[in-house]
Amino acid sequence: MTNLKRQLPSIDRLVNAVAVDSPLPRPTVVALARMLLEKLRLRNGEVPTFETIVALLQDEITQFAAPSLRPVINASGVLLQTNLGRAPLSQSARRALQHGAGPVNIEYNLGEGGRGDRGVHLAGILRHLSGAEAAIAVNNNAAAILLILAGLAVGREVIVSRGQAVEIGGGFRIPDVLRQSGATLVEVGTTNRTYVRDYAEAITERTAMILQVHTSNFQMQGFVHHAELSELADLAHQRGILLVDNLGSGSFIDVSTYGLAAEPLIPDRIKAGADIVCFSGDKLIGGPQAGIIIGKQAPIGLLAKHPLLRAVRLDKLAIAAMQATLQSYVMQRATAEIPIWQMIHRSSDELHQRATTIVQSLPAPWHVQASTSTIGGGSLPGQTLPSWALVCPHTHPDALARQLRHAVIPIIGRIQDGALWLDLRAVAPSDDSILTTTLTNL
Repeated sequence: MTNLKRQLPSIDRLVNAVAVDSPLPRPTVVALARMLLEKLRLRNGEVPTFETIVALLQDEITQFAAPSLRPVINASGVLLQTNLGRAPLSQSARRALQHGAGPVNIEYNLGEGGRGDRGVHLAGILRHLSGAEAAIAVNNNAAAILLILAGLAVGREVIVSRGQAVEIGGGFRIPDVLRQSGATLVEVGTTNRTYVRDYAEAITERTAMILQVHTSNFQMQGFVHHAELSELADLAHQRGILLVDNLGSGSFIDVSTYGLAAEPLIPDRIKAGADIVCFSGDKLIGGPQAGIIIGKQAPIGLLAKHPLLRAVRLDKLAIAAMQATLQSYVMQRATAEIPIWQMIHRSSDELHQRATTIVQSLPAPWHVQASTSTIGGGSLPGQTLPSWALVCPHTHPDALARQLRHAVIPIIGRIQDGALWLDLRAVAPSDDSILTTTLTNL
């Protein structure tokens, strides 16, 4: 260790070697140099040359000075790519973010000149679109479920079908959330078949609600049976308990018109009798990350007053973007304006034409090949859309994928059958020129 310390350069010498060209102030460069030298002291083996250490510090400076959150082109073929931020926002939502970045009347009543309620910015439009009596929004659907359970079922029992006691994603498990909220899970039925009578037999004086969980990220086929929501609503209301419907994704638009399996429509769940329905804002709704809670006025009113709401509420930027997204539905322009619906709506012929135009500018072995896109993001499991991709067979497709990830605007594809595939369904047409230039200059 002592020998290594003697061979490493001093902090002053190292900082002086990069300070002239550094975009960072000297104290920050000193801190980065100190951390780099400490890492080198802990490393086994020979000490790098001074020039190598300088280059390492310059890399550290470059990475530190640049934002780590960067725009990318999603050519993976997964439309709602969770690792890439799920739903890209519409142009109107992006403009709303800019307006929301400054001072806004987030909790100020302009008419009365006093304190207001941030919930009003989304409540009215959500009531209009869903037919629900009341609505609130939180920072994601996991938070929505936690708030509902903590606010309406703490210390009481919640009945869930065994086939719906699922892990939704990222380790988010319904049984764990129930325990965390202070409610008690009561499982009924079997994994593949649960009847209304199973729920009826489980109801006691300690029962707070029946929780219905839509299995939006996997399919169960074959010998299966699940109770209809309307049946559960009749049972719950006869027995004086709540029916909560966790849609996960949910939609305001019938996806079956695009050749996909039907996804529950949000207004239909309210009509079927659910007291509370919750769903994500950043999946098929196409907005920012949010958890939307709609339903009857009485239970929603209790949630609006619960202390946990302040910890999970939406900030002004998410409210601005969500409001703009929902306005597209109100104006019946969602399929034209919201990117997820633009992606779903694109025809195979259009995608083939775009791919053909791009590949004409590329060297061999790039070529056009039929592809298959998935919705992703925990929505429409097993459902696919026909697509077209730019494909490059390669001895080392991982290396090619790495090159594209390090482009000025990173391009994220997928490796399949010993080739790199760039599926165009999730790529905006305005990004075709970036694809062409980047691939030409590889």
